[in-house]
Amino acid sequence: MASVKTLRICDQGHRYYKSSDCPTCPTCEQERKPTSGFLAVLSAPARRALEHAGITTLTELASYLEKEILQLHGIGPSSLPKLRAALEEEGLSFKMEDF
Repeated sequence: MASVKTLRICDQGHRYYKSSDCPTCPTCEQERKPTSGFLAVLSAPARRALEHAGITTLTELASYLEKEILQLHGIGPSSLPKLRAALEEEGLSFKMEDF
């Protein structure tokens, strides 16, 4: 059975249809997408997950273990290679686990 899409209107007045409970307006999301930096190469859910966790710079990202980042809702395995590459370009890496 196909899911039913309902009309939504965001606070900015954009009209859009969604079948999920996700409240994110696709127009607003596209307008706020960065045009450069490591957040620009990520999917919207991955970018929002990092922003929600307060991670907006590569230096902040480097203070986390990979497994901590993977636990964030919106981050999937396909995001990790992009994040690793961005860190490596700046001579950084994810925090190493203490053994």
